[in-house]
Amino acid sequence: MIAELQQAVARYAHALDELNVPELEAVLAEDTTWTFTMPGQRALGPVSGRTAVLDFIRAGHTAQTGRTRHHLSNVVVTTVDAATAEVRAYLLQTRNTGESIQIISTGVYTFGLRQSDGEWRIAELNLTLDNVL
Repeated sequence: MIAELQQAVARYAHALDELNVPELEAVLAEDTTWTFTMPGQRALGPVSGRTAVLDFIRAGHTAQTGRTRHHLSNVVVTTVDAATAEVRAYLLQTRNTGESIQIISTGVYTFGLRQSDGEWRIAELNLTLDNVL
C-alpha cells in the first residue's frame, strides 16, 4: 500500500510537468481541492474540482518559460487506512531554459489521497512554499 501511495504522487508530478491531462485525470479525484501558501501572502485557493484544477494547470503551463520539473523527495506516508491516506513530500521545483538551470522554489506538499475504483487518487493537495514566486 505504501508503494502505491508513493506511486500516485510520483505519477502526479510527472503528469504535471508533461501536461499529461489523461494521467492527471486518472490521479486526481473528481472533487479534488488545491491550496497554495507562500510566505507573507494570502493563500491561493482552494481551487475546487478536477476541471478547475486542470484549467489552473493549463494556465500555469501557458505562462511558463523553459522546462519546469517538480522534484519530490523525502516522501512519507503519515497516515493510512483502507480508504484514505496522507502523504508529505518535499518539493524542489526547477526550470531549464536551455541556457541555465534555475531553482524556482522549495516547499512541502501534503497530499490527502482517497481510494476510488481500486486506485489511490489525490483528493486534497496543500502546497506550502518556502519562497514567494
